[in-house]
Amino acid sequence: MEKLQSILNYSVGSFTVGKIFEAVIVFVICYFLIRIIMKVLKRVLGKTSLDATLSKIITAVIKFILCFITAIIVIDTLGVSATSLVAAFSVVGLAASLAVQDSLSNLASGIMILVAKPFKIGDYVEADGVTGTVMMTGLIHTRIKAIDNKVIYVPNSKIIAAKIVNYTSQEKRRVDIEISASYDAPIEKVRKALLDAVENTDMFLDDPEKPFAAVLSYDDSSIKYVVRAWVETPKYWDAHFALMERIKTEFDTAGIEMTYNHLNVHLIDK
Repeated sequence: MEKLQSILNYSVGSFTVGKIFEAVIVFVICYFLIRIIMKVLKRVLGKTSLDATLSKIITAVIKFILCFITAIIVIDTLGVSATSLVAAFSVVGLAASLAVQDSLSNLASGIMILVAKPFKIGDYVEADGVTGTVMMTGLIHTRIKAIDNKVIYVPNSKIIAAKIVNYTSQEKRRVDIEISASYDAPIEKVRKALLDAVENTDMFLDDPEKPFAAVLSYDDSSIKYVVRAWVETPKYWDAHFALMERIKTEFDTAGIEMTYNHLNVHLIDK
């Protein structure tokens, strides 16, 4: 017993064998506790509706905190004051945060985007003057593919501070088209031509509202009309362009003139 005690009291540098052995035991216990906690946490997060990227961030942050607490406990077990370690870590953390404050801002904004979910991968959005399809929401940037196949990386802090327009989050969208016709064309005739154009396009819906056409304004050289009709979101642009072409066909059939800005000059003989 005395021999064991002498071994435990044997000094290795500033530490005794007993303190080192005790610290090793504490470290092993903390290690297995961290593994158990992380397994339970991953299982709980897996049952939630949180984004996969956000779940990884939460997991990484909690693991870092647990590892830091373990380091403090082990150091304290060795008989070393952990106060100096915490103070040093605080100074280093402050310096690092000042050096990467823009990245931290983007990181915080990325977490807010993942929590709020204003859009998801595959949505067609407009944010911070950029329009395109969302490819990925990362920790620092959101990757958007424009319609001309350019890939644009937008900082998350810019997106979270900007107005976000999501064009594909709903199942249906309304096509609104403004068109001008001559003052000589009867209003009912123009309205019928517009509604016939919608009916003959074969992509529009009667729900949530039936197609609608009406006078929008009386301009200098023409009457401006508006036609509105609902369509399934994936078919929006196909329906939009098809209706534009069909309106011209229906106007030609009905003999309706599509006017443009012009000025009539009348000469008076004196």
